[in-house]
Amino acid sequence: MLTLEKFQQAALVLQNVILDTGLIYSKTFTQQTGNRIWFKPENMQLTGAYKIRGALYKVSTFSPEQRERGLITASAGNHAQGLGFASQYYSAKATIVMPETTPLVKVNNTKSYGVHVVLSGNIYDDAYACALNLAQENNYEFVHPFNDIDIAAGQGTLAFEILRMLPEADIILVPVGGGGLLAGIATLAKILKPAIIVIGVEPSGAACMKMSLKEGKVTSLHKVETIADGVAVRTPGDLIFPYVQKYVDDIITIDDQKLVDVFLDLMESHKMIVENAGLLSAAALKYLDVKNKNVVALLSGGNMDVITISSLVQHGLRNRGRIFTFSVRLPDRPGELHRISGIIARERGNIIELQHNQFVDINRNSDKGTELVVTLEAFGHEHKNTIMTALSQEGYATCCS
Repeated sequence: MLTLEKFQQAALVLQNVILDTGLIYSKTFTQQTGNRIWFKPENMQLTGAYKIRGALYKVSTFSPEQRERGLITASAGNHAQGLGFASQYYSAKATIVMPETTPLVKVNNTKSYGVHVVLSGNIYDDAYACALNLAQENNYEFVHPFNDIDIAAGQGTLAFEILRMLPEADIILVPVGGGGLLAGIATLAKILKPAIIVIGVEPSGAACMKMSLKEGKVTSLHKVETIADGVAVRTPGDLIFPYVQKYVDDIITIDDQKLVDVFLDLMESHKMIVENAGLLSAAALKYLDVKNKNVVALLSGGNMDVITISSLVQHGLRNRGRIFTFSVRLPDRPGELHRISGIIARERGNIIELQHNQFVDINRNSDKGTELVVTLEAFGHEHKNTIMTALSQEGYATCCS
């Protein structure tokens, strides 16, 4: 069972091994929400995520014979790295099964701990099935990423740190995948401070915990579809579900688009890279129906490949009107490009890229014989609209994207 003694035992195992990541007060999010906001930055933890906590504690409970025989798990990435670190720390053999869609940075980081990595399937559930088969064939000890009491105890040690640094905390927001992190934090937080509110945050495209709580039993989704690959789980854990039922106050669901927006907020205001799953709690801050409360949002991980980071930045900037593209048809004659660029310069737009196609129309003498596609940097939607209005007033019929 998840008891105070078990959490204390886990904390003893973890002390002097992992980092106490502290709390970061956010003036920006405090001003935006009307609550006092702190972030718990587990994206800065060893292995780049909180998962090392549960993995270290779990491996500590195995005998030397079990560690020598071998451990195995399935993971979308962060639990894989956590178990990799723990296996290396305790000199245990380990095999990690990861979905084939796992970002390359997580695969390579996992391999760096000297474990054997197997890629199988498109989502976590596929990798999980493969890992169970390998465990049975080779008599390995299976280390579940979330449906395990020891794992939940290790993850729950976060509540010790949060309430030690901010005993006046009113609300803790926790990202949810399978539920191990949520169960651990909620149970310990309520033991230490019964009046505290613990809220789980799921992507709307993978809200298995919200559905299960509504149904009153563990329920599987037909499919999951979210950019938050770390929490793309169809079925929550049955062993930890009773703790979620008992101790969690609410579940908030977040659309993927909100994760794109908050990624930029955290990067620009706090200079932090947080992965999509870890962004859930930060995105949920604007949806709390309270004011003047002390709120801690857990940033659960920061393992992202550079391509994903680049994509999020570009989508986020476009969503905010800070980058946009327009096309316009022009007559093929000298000076037209100069005239367009002059209007943009006058309105303080900054050209990032342009494409000038003189062969879009077979009739070179047409008033629309040339197509110009321009990508601009602007200050936001209002500035974008000002630029587009100026072009329209000069007689240009533009198409904006």
